[in-house]
Amino acid sequence: MLSEKIMQIFWYHRRRYGARRIAQELKDQGHAIDRKRVIRLMNSIGIKAIQPKSFKPRSTESRHRLGYNENLLKEAKITRAGQAWVGDITYIPCGEFGYCYLSVLMDLCSRRIVGWHLNSDMTESLVLTALRKAIGSCQPAPGLLHHTDRGGQYAGKQYRSVLTRAQMKQSMSRANDCYDNAFMESCFGTIKKEIEMTEYKTMQEAKHAVQRYISYYNFERKHSSLGYRTPIQFESTQA
Repeated sequence: MLSEKIMQIFWYHRRRYGARRIAQELKDQGHAIDRKRVIRLMNSIGIKAIQPKSFKPRSTESRHRLGYNENLLKEAKITRAGQAWVGDITYIPCGEFGYCYLSVLMDLCSRRIVGWHLNSDMTESLVLTALRKAIGSCQPAPGLLHHTDRGGQYAGKQYRSVLTRAQMKQSMSRANDCYDNAFMESCFGTIKKEIEMTEYKTMQEAKHAVQRYISYYNFERKHSSLGYRTPIQFESTQA
């Protein structure tokens, strides 16, 4: 019976759940079982979760004359959702354009993706659309810390203007220090691995895939850093 339930959870989450998350899911369903027993049963069934690649740092292209902000996140104490957002851009293989680009903003405490946008270029409008979506859906309180790398998209006049109107404090990573934004690097590593990304034929196809995954990421995926709760579950405990 437990083996069957493990299989159901494993395939429902499309091989994204390993023994720890499966054990927690079973506990949530009322089954007293520890991780070691789940490992034994998974081995006997012959199933294994897909594994994210190790974090590999990269430096952003920050050679622009739009000005930079100091790293405010380094000294900040983030204890609740709604205190800090982190953002970055990654690429998505797309046959229609070669690549399209995904901009994401994530709540640093709850790990919820609060805003995202996919487009065929990496202009300021890409990150600006994600920011406006995040503000519209979350209505953040004044003083929220907004942290990104030093990319020119985040230093643009329009982007800074929206941050100012929303009364956000802008923070940027230090020069050539990719670890300053490691939370978003890690998030992108998880997304790219768990979405099992291939080259999408069109940008519309890529948008559908990303939208489905982000909904899953926020509402269904248990995060070890959140005590094996989903971002939405974690935020509900702070309400």
